[in-house]
Amino acid sequence: MRILIAEDHPDNREMLTRRLVRRGYEVHTAENGAEAVAMAKTCAPDIILMDISMPIMSGIEATRILRRSPEGGGVRIVALTAHAMESARQECLEAGCDGFATKPVDFAGLVALIEKYAA
Repeated sequence: MRILIAEDHPDNREMLTRRLVRRGYEVHTAENGAEAVAMAKTCAPDIILMDISMPIMSGIEATRILRRSPEGGGVRIVALTAHAMESARQECLEAGCDGFATKPVDFAGLVALIEKYAA
């Protein structure tokens, strides 16, 4: 399974990449929403882990763009955010995210969500 991690914080990106690769996933990374949209076209991910607050283009905007594109219309997108309020969750789901996970990331919970979408 191919996972695209869109995360602007290098430590978070590195930690998620390392742990997911150890579990056998093929991982690609993007540093902002614009890069995530471009990468989705080239690496054809099965799941995108989309940080919501990124420079250049937010995860919300990137999700909306992907949902209107042939490459991103069917891919599962999981929002990653430090904002745990219900309003943030609702905004992510309205933008087209399939799931929502808060930071700091509960890795076991995130893997369970990935596996749920892989089935």
